[in-house]
Amino acid sequence: MKVRLYLRVLSVALVTTAVWAGDAIPKAAWRRPLGLPLEKPGVTRIAGNIDDGFWQGAPVGGFGSGTFSRTYRGDFARWHMKAGVHKYAPVYANQFAMFQQAEGEAEGTARVLMTDHPADGSLASWQWDYPVGAGEYAALYPKSWYDYKWDKFPAHVVLEQFSPVLPNNYRESSYPVAVYRWHAENPTKHAVTVSVLLSWTNMVGWFRTFTRDFQGAPSQGNHNQFVSEKIDAAMMKGVAFQRNRASTAPREADGQFAIAALESPGVEVSYQATFPSEGDGKAIWTGFAKDGRLANSDLSWVSDGEKLAGAIAVRFTLQPGEKKVIPMVIAWDFPVVEFGEGRQWDRRYTDFYGTSGNNAWAIARDGLRNASAWSDAIDAWQGPYVNDESKPLWYRGMLFNELYTLTDGGSFWGRPVGSDVKTPSSFALLECFDYAYYGTLDVRFYASMPLLKFWPDIDKQVLREFADTVPKEWPEKGQWVWKSQLTGEPSLHLRKKKGAVPHDLGVPEGDPFIAVNEPGWQDTNDWKDLNSKFVLMVYRDYVLTGSKDAAFLRQMWPVSYTHLTLPTILRV
Repeated sequence: MKVRLYLRVLSVALVTTAVWAGDAIPKAAWRRPLGLPLEKPGVTRIAGNIDDGFWQGAPVGGFGSGTFSRTYRGDFARWHMKAGVHKYAPVYANQFAMFQQAEGEAEGTARVLMTDHPADGSLASWQWDYPVGAGEYAALYPKSWYDYKWDKFPAHVVLEQFSPVLPNNYRESSYPVAVYRWHAENPTKHAVTVSVLLSWTNMVGWFRTFTRDFQGAPSQGNHNQFVSEKIDAAMMKGVAFQRNRASTAPREADGQFAIAALESPGVEVSYQATFPSEGDGKAIWTGFAKDGRLANSDLSWVSDGEKLAGAIAVRFTLQPGEKKVIPMVIAWDFPVVEFGEGRQWDRRYTDFYGTSGNNAWAIARDGLRNASAWSDAIDAWQGPYVNDESKPLWYRGMLFNELYTLTDGGSFWGRPVGSDVKTPSSFALLECFDYAYYGTLDVRFYASMPLLKFWPDIDKQVLREFADTVPKEWPEKGQWVWKSQLTGEPSLHLRKKKGAVPHDLGVPEGDPFIAVNEPGWQDTNDWKDLNSKFVLMVYRDYVLTGSKDAAFLRQMWPVSYTHLTLPTILRV
């Protein structure tokens, strides 16, 4: 099934009364009680390999834009913002919180929507430890839901989370934006005031190292700014997070985050542009816990090394039986990727937003404008598959939930800085973060079918990348680690021989797409499966896309026949 999305929505989706989200969560979605640990979690058996435990959630972010994840415990903890680098560390000031007060009650209830609390004792004034099991997490990638059911919250609220990862879509699927649609329903006989808070840390400059944590992450020069603008019938309000720069041309660590929501009749947005993210948090919590409002402070200063955060809160009142859908977004703009040997690339989404690194607000604006349409498009794509009762329920869910790695697997999509805009963007996934090789061909032979089915232009471009390397030779030598360990002496081999399909397109610490077939554990030049698998993938991509792309076949034929098929026949 192909779904083509041409979205230029002119009107803003302010408040809707569509199908209630709690009833609309597909049965095929993976589910888990909020914050409930697994009874017998699996663990890694190899010392040094990544094992972040089981507190995971579906990622947000597009192809090659960088991704992050909020766990089903409720904290933002998994960060893949720098291409090819995995960081796992909760950032406690990055939170959602909720306030509710029923009409006639003397005071309301406010709680951070996390079933835990900061290990470092920060933000001590905030009310943490949302009750374990008071609701459910569900995931059917690219969507996930947090269904909050707590007896102290009279209104029923469901958070719908996604990024616009859509089939046969090569624009919105690259966007660095996360959409959060709050579906609120009042099942009581009294009016209920609801307020949702989103706080965020200024993390600009934090994603520049290859380490797996934020040790040494700089905040010097960071500053936040309250921003507002009128959009159609609404007022967009939020906070932009940025950093002083040495020049106008952004480096890899330069860019922006932005959080935003829409204010309209009956929906109030309040804000706090800046507060210390590791302090007691009273500047945020005192007002929010009282009536669901922030101080509307645009106070801003430049960090002297301290970590800064900002927050917005969306407040509205539901009459008995009323339902509302309220969108919020997190957007980011880090246009430059720099790999280990220094080559710089522009991410794919910069084709639509430019390369300045100052466009997080514009991306957030598009996220708010298109939130409803994107959500509907994802549902339309998934519907025929997840509602196909001829297949087991678990199978229908896995079909989509296993697609997360296409964006979250260290994916890269971009072109070299300064190259012609007509230059096709290179694309690759890591085999995994423990074995961080881009595009390993022996693995993608089995794993790339979803990419071919839903984003065939990307899959064909990957094969073109491999084809370009086949007639070339890289004479530099590298160590064959496995054999060297056996013999006790250095065992060397050519990086890549002429006529050989490379095992991979390089590594993040190196110069991927330029220096391919990164020397490592084995000499792959004579592997018997790589050349034959490449030819089979060329044939597969041609046939399964309708046997009409003659241009692709003409590009692949000289390499497939002269360097791969014919030499194989002659050897036999």
